[in-house]
Amino acid sequence: MTDINNADVVIIGGGPAGCSCALYTARSNLSTIILDKNPAVGALAITHKIANYPGVAGDASGEELLKTMRNQAISYGAEYKQAQVYGISMSDTEKVVYTPEGTFVGKTLVLATGAMGRASTLPGENEFLGRGVSYCATCDGAFYKNQEVVVYGSNQEAIDEALVLTKFASTVHWVTNNKTNINSVEVQILLDSSNVKHWKRTRLSSIEGDENGVSSVKVQSFGQDNTQEIFVQGAFVYSTGSLPITDYLQEQIPINANGGVRVNNDMMTDVEGVWAIGDIRNTPFKQAVVACSDGCIAAMAIDKYLNQRKDVRVDWVHR
Repeated sequence: MTDINNADVVIIGGGPAGCSCALYTARSNLSTIILDKNPAVGALAITHKIANYPGVAGDASGEELLKTMRNQAISYGAEYKQAQVYGISMSDTEKVVYTPEGTFVGKTLVLATGAMGRASTLPGENEFLGRGVSYCATCDGAFYKNQEVVVYGSNQEAIDEALVLTKFASTVHWVTNNKTNINSVEVQILLDSSNVKHWKRTRLSSIEGDENGVSSVKVQSFGQDNTQEIFVQGAFVYSTGSLPITDYLQEQIPINANGGVRVNNDMMTDVEGVWAIGDIRNTPFKQAVVACSDGCIAAMAIDKYLNQRKDVRVDWVHR
């Protein structure tokens, strides 16, 4: 017989959004369960160094910061379970989450599974993820000051991220396999940048490196039989885009046109009693501090919702 676990709040996802939400709901004396597929994966967990989280030393890793967040939530009473969610079902009074480790039933449900839903497509991409391979220039660009990097992709995300990297890198090798929109203002700014080298009609074949991380990439230009090697210290891959992880929702929660879960100002989705926080919303601001803010907002709204109060009881007056 499958174990059934009941809680006031069930949170799917143990990243910064989920842990922040759990911290606040647990402090509000709401029984809280975090369901986390794997504590070692996710955008923050694979970040080698954190340099832009307020109050955190620049030599701390994302994994260390996330562990601190998780332990803080647990210390206030949240329960942490490592479990892979494969489906959900909902009624007006119960939100049911199905995992191989048991069934979890919450009065409320929080979706915090992030936006790492991109498939690895390149040799070396998984191997050097967090050691030179990145999906976030805003997060990691400052680590490549006066170094050479490659940006692979012609979509808007790749263009925006390449523009960020021009502020730091000595050379940004922009590799595009597809045709780019040369009439775009952002593309023109990028192409006019003195430290950008555009590799048109070129495919990124592989990412190379050693125990120290990425050292080069291999590219193949259209019409050429042989590959060329570009010596870089960072590889920013946007060939497939960053997709919110929503497959387990099975179309039960409304999604925006950009793939993000739709929410109101309190982070509640269109389904009453269900909240969505962090990168699963697919906002332009994929930062840990923003995800934590989402978690705090959702937790206070959940406290109000479950206790049927008109006003939010702020955390700092709790005893």
